[in-house]
Amino acid sequence: MSDKANNNLIPPHGGYRKLMSYQMSEIVYDATVRFCERFIDKRSRTFDQMVQAARSGKQNIVEGSMASGTSKKIELKLIGIARASLEELLQDYEDFLRQRNLKLWDKNDPKVLEIRKIGKEENKSYMSYETYIENSPEEVAANTIICIIHQTNYLLDQQKRKLEEIFLKEGGFTERMYKLRKDNRSNKK
Repeated sequence: MSDKANNNLIPPHGGYRKLMSYQMSEIVYDATVRFCERFIDKRSRTFDQMVQAARSGKQNIVEGSMASGTSKKIELKLIGIARASLEELLQDYEDFLRQRNLKLWDKNDPKVLEIRKIGKEENKSYMSYETYIENSPEEVAANTIICIIHQTNYLLDQQKRKLEEIFLKEGGFTERMYKLRKDNRSNKK
């Protein structure tokens, strides 16, 4: 099979490190681990649940990206699972604030706008938010991570919509395989 035909059958995939959704999910994961180490009892189920939800958000983006070459359906499903995991984590942070009578910041709060601004910067990492999470009280740390989760969820929603459009327009692996086989038969005649 020629390289051209092979490239058409299995397109480039696995470039998750370039995805903004992945980059932000990595920040959510690192921030959650640090937050839980600071504010949640390490022996509690909540500690494990929060860390695993954050990890699941990140890892499902990785797995979806790697599967994308042969299954857009699986990629879409895994991006959906990543999104659901981060929504679960978001609820854990909101519960944390509510149960401690701490304030959940409004989306237009100046502190939220400040944190959202960081999310728009290029080359951001956990270090971009470190002061808000490691050197701040629990209310600031939780609300900071809530902001980051909202931004990540927005990116995942956009990614899902784009994947759906691509799938509807181009089909998936099975459709590409059928087209290549059909074209190959036509060329032999």
